[in-house]
Amino acid sequence: MFEGFKSELIDAGDDIRIFARYKGSGPPLLLLHGYPQTHVCWHKIAKPLAERFTVVATDLRGYGASSKPLDGPNHLNHSKRAMAVDQVRAMSALGFERFYLAGHDRGGRVAHRLALDHPERVLRLAVLDIAPTATMYANSNRDFAEAYYHWFFLIQPFDLPERLIGAEAEFYLRRTLSSWCKNDGAMTDEAMAAYIKAFTAPGAVHAACEDYRAAATIDLEHDRSDDLAAHRIGAPMLVLWGSRGTVGRQFDVLACWREKTCGLLQGEALDCGHFLPEEAPQATLAALLQFFAD
Repeated sequence: MFEGFKSELIDAGDDIRIFARYKGSGPPLLLLHGYPQTHVCWHKIAKPLAERFTVVATDLRGYGASSKPLDGPNHLNHSKRAMAVDQVRAMSALGFERFYLAGHDRGGRVAHRLALDHPERVLRLAVLDIAPTATMYANSNRDFAEAYYHWFFLIQPFDLPERLIGAEAEFYLRRTLSSWCKNDGAMTDEAMAAYIKAFTAPGAVHAACEDYRAAATIDLEHDRSDDLAAHRIGAPMLVLWGSRGTVGRQFDVLACWREKTCGLLQGEALDCGHFLPEEAPQATLAALLQFFAD
């Protein structure tokens, strides 16, 4: 799926290793994946992006081949702040101090935090199919809770979700991916096999639960501090979302992000569900190329 890409397990410090695939010779572009996937989610568009950029596609800590750290107090070790530091260090190890940044789902939340905590690193920022975490929690209703039940299930205390998911991990993964995907056949067999392998690996389910527990606790504390300090994203920002997904139905996506930015903001809905890079690869590719090439 990533023909011609180099792969490396990068030392990001603090006993964390981040798995990365990279290729290209142009300006650096970091791609961050979401739940319950890995860097493989970019496989349909990584190669054409690498014709214009040096593409780096990583696994977030807790996912794929990257390290799965111990929990830490208040889920600190799975906070988006900690995940963002990993990515900054990984890019520095590859020789990139400033870069373009795109994140889907959880990766978009890490990208949001990275752009706030390390603004000097981010040239331009794209987030795919998310509204800000605090906004989504604050505006939850029955429809949102039914569609995104996992936001409330995965945050339950250890080890309830771990045991229930672990009993039928592959079934849970397939059901989750199929329910959020609105374009039949978007998930290739090869990609699905990679997701199953990663999701069923030791520690993977627990690490993902910790990611969501952090989102409902320490991440909200960090977001609240930024809001009180009027700390906003300054980098030019692109927001893409699926017109048939929950985020697009439940939120005025651009209006939500306008409250979090002080720079250029643009965006559009694509004809798909949640998994933009796989359900609408050509439209996603075109939007990213236009935005990052400006």
